[in-house]
Amino acid sequence: MHILILGAAGMIGRKLTAAITAGALPFTRLTLVDVITPAQVPGATSLALNLTDPAAATTLLKHRPDLIFHLAAVVSGEAEADFAKGYATNLDASRALFDAIAAIADYHPKLVFASSLAVYGAPFPKVIPDDFHLTPRTSYGTQKAMTELLITDYSRRGFFDGIAIRLPTICIRPGTPNRAASGFYSSILREPLAGLRATLPVRDTLRHWFASPRAAIRYFLRAASLTPAEIGPDRALTMPGLSASVAEMIEALRRVAGQKAVDLITHAPDSAIAAIVEPWAEAFEASRARALGFRAEQDFDEIIRIHLEDEHPTRTN
Repeated sequence: MHILILGAAGMIGRKLTAAITAGALPFTRLTLVDVITPAQVPGATSLALNLTDPAAATTLLKHRPDLIFHLAAVVSGEAEADFAKGYATNLDASRALFDAIAAIADYHPKLVFASSLAVYGAPFPKVIPDDFHLTPRTSYGTQKAMTELLITDYSRRGFFDGIAIRLPTICIRPGTPNRAASGFYSSILREPLAGLRATLPVRDTLRHWFASPRAAIRYFLRAASLTPAEIGPDRALTMPGLSASVAEMIEALRRVAGQKAVDLITHAPDSAIAAIVEPWAEAFEASRARALGFRAEQDFDEIIRIHLEDEHPTRTN
């Protein structure tokens, strides 16, 4: 099986690559693609390619990958700040890829797309059901929702076998902050755990929906194994997660790392970030996904422990 990972240089892409090369999925060929060349991995081909390049789809499909993980995107904050770039990358490039697949005779790959809870928009019920309407309140959410609809329609037409998984906010993200508006959710834990200061730009009563990077990789692998009959005609699935407030996250940090870590967090309100994240949903039923075997963490203590195990193993031995 030829596996293609788009957005392979990102955090999820790197971890997904590691899982696949460790045996999570069988493959005969593995191609890693991003706007910067992904790290060289034994048994894989790494390629720097901008998906907005008109020739990109032809290059990507030259060897007819059997399974495509589409993780590539301009993140939420950047998509909101740069309207044209967000649509070019998050919608137009995906549509060009889908059309290129459809134009190849006798070619029917599996495609797993990284979508987002930003496809939903307020006002919300306390817990959002799977059939809640899509009313995004950001350009990023609109781009993801439109791509979901394309995946459902192109799958219906038989061009490919697609599934879009709406990821919770992934926490704790390792490494350095990116331009995602949600980045502070990771930094208020990640930095104090490393003995560094962190800034909290929103109120501590703000509640949101989370899962660990480890859970996210499980979601992609599970999604790749599902059949069309299991998924059904609606090709978008909301992933399970953990609903927690910022205050509850900080309490978990106190339990795991002590008051000294909590004291490194400074509250510094940022109205621009708050305007993006305040309307986001608090909790989801995710009943379809749960019935298909997707699982998340049970509490934030577990999410913090996973981060320490995966990113700071010497501290957990």
